[in-house]
Amino acid sequence: MKTRRLRYIRRVLLSRRAWRVRGAFLLGALAVGLVSSVFGVLSEQANRLFAAIAEAAPMAPLLLTPLGLVLVVWLARRFFPGSEGSGINQVIAALELKNKDRFLTLRLAAGKILLTLIGQGCGASVGREGPTVHVAASIMYSMRRLARFPADYMARGMLLAGGAAGISAAFNTPLAGIIFAFEEMLRGFTPRLAGIVILSVLVSALVSMLLLGERYYFGTASAGPVQGLGPWLAVLLCGVVAGFAGGLFAFLILRLSRALAPLVASNGLGVAFVCGAVLVLMGVLTDYQVMGSGYDIARAVVVAGEAPEPLYPIYKFIASLASYLSGIPGGIFAPALSTGAGIGADLHRLLPLAPLDLMVLMAMVAYFAGAVKSPITGFVIVMEMTNDQNTLVALMAAAMVGYGVSFLLSPQPLYHSLARVLVEREERRE
Repeated sequence: MKTRRLRYIRRVLLSRRAWRVRGAFLLGALAVGLVSSVFGVLSEQANRLFAAIAEAAPMAPLLLTPLGLVLVVWLARRFFPGSEGSGINQVIAALELKNKDRFLTLRLAAGKILLTLIGQGCGASVGREGPTVHVAASIMYSMRRLARFPADYMARGMLLAGGAAGISAAFNTPLAGIIFAFEEMLRGFTPRLAGIVILSVLVSALVSMLLLGERYYFGTASAGPVQGLGPWLAVLLCGVVAGFAGGLFAFLILRLSRALAPLVASNGLGVAFVCGAVLVLMGVLTDYQVMGSGYDIARAVVVAGEAPEPLYPIYKFIASLASYLSGIPGGIFAPALSTGAGIGADLHRLLPLAPLDLMVLMAMVAYFAGAVKSPITGFVIVMEMTNDQNTLVALMAAAMVGYGVSFLLSPQPLYHSLARVLVEREERRE
């Protein structure tokens, strides 16, 4: 027994190789926290820049948005191929591919940040969360040069740790980052990988907290305890309506992406211009409220009770769909939460079964679960973003209802379906 214990100490605690591996993960997590924090600040500034331009010159977006999206697509194709879309699908695809350098390089990470910021500065309805996952995974993957360890261990550990740390840093939600890695990205879970993911998330979250302070994505909200029949009827209402809308969003992304693929291959810039025109039209109809990530609108509803106009979720839905189909880099997390918030506000107008903030939160998680097919991540993200645990059971129920209803339209997980397209394309190239 003593001999076995001594061997364990030498192999795990005193091994130079083991400490090099730990150092690689720690250094990667520190870099992820730093880069994600800077990216978050720049993303907010890009959204504010577009809002300032639209306010100073209301006609400017009519040219800025479609031409800006064309520029972003051209830059992506010319200098950063593989940077288009959310970025989560690229990370999932990289888990399955032998040649992971196709999607995970520091050059591509830099391009992802740059192009996402340009797109947001032009008014695209995209968020930074998916791109942050892509950037974080690329940073962690690059750390493999600092230590030698088995390929499968390196691939899964680095990519999963990067993806989890990216979600954690983007929303300041460490628990949601861990859950997202296991729920959405992980196949073949092992306890060894769990420790790596958790450590990386904690380190990156600590760095983000030190740089930006302790913050909540939507401020501190409290819908109070869920009591009585009304709120539970609201769970069903929000879950069914918002979950169906989220499933419709995923269904349209998958179907239209396949249908437009030949046209995108032959005339991608033209598709980007048309999508930009549709996007700016939605902006004109809402005084440009649907442009950008939608963070400000969602926060105003949750914290201040300032509901947007009744047609906001429809316009935001179309704006987010057009932004994604244009082929620019950008995530759907923040726009999805904003769309869900608008749906919740509308449902409260029609049937105020529960307080406004509670119905908004339930619709947010239901829409997110319906679109992304990650119900646990959805309600944990919203719970952590609002620092409100009183609504946890109601959010869980709304997420599961939305998740179940969405299968009527789109049974396939969105990111895994998009990743499968990338994997098949790369396999044909090989």
